[in-house]
Amino acid sequence: MTGLIAILRGVTPAEVVGIGHALAGAGVTAIEVPLNSPDPFASVRLLADALGDRCVIGAGTVLTTEDVGRAREAGARIIVAPNTDRAVITAAVDAGLTPYPGVATPSEAFAAIASGARHLKLFPADAVGIGGMAAWRAVLPKDVELLPVGGVDQANLAAWAAAGAAGAGLGSGLYRPGDTAEAVGARAREFGRIWQEATGGTTDETVAGDGKR
Repeated sequence: MTGLIAILRGVTPAEVVGIGHALAGAGVTAIEVPLNSPDPFASVRLLADALGDRCVIGAGTVLTTEDVGRAREAGARIIVAPNTDRAVITAAVDAGLTPYPGVATPSEAFAAIASGARHLKLFPADAVGIGGMAAWRAVLPKDVELLPVGGVDQANLAAWAAAGAAGAGLGSGLYRPGDTAEAVGARAREFGRIWQEATGGTTDETVAGDGKR
């Protein structure tokens, strides 16, 4: 089970390591830097160097095969996208990385699976809805993980878990540009508490990207 992924959209290289340490200290084991952040590959490299032994570092909003390669060179281990692009999925798999393509329909979900993805980013999750994800869960292969992203917050995280989510991407509810590391760490601890109570596990039991404990 993947667990919680911290999405640091807008983070800068100057602050990313401090925030990363706060997240790791709160039990978060996967951190994503979206590529529409300032100098994102530098942030990925800094996180991988500082926390690669404690957290799985990923690149998000990956839209091209070229960026898959750049993310791998920077130390990313997961490739997250807002869409289903078969070339990006294949490039990630071929590079030994784990793709998390974005899916908004069952057709996209099955297309992503056919291209080699086993971890699907349900996006935008608030549009598909918890009931929609539960319906998908009934027809998708049991070993395929669904992770809602978009609109996941402390009020609904437990409901997503109960409906079969294998984790969740935590965006603006966890980090917004300008937030201090202390504030992000406090929010992460609360998200982790909710997830632990909902799943009966702990936030540091799972490692994002390989689907194994």
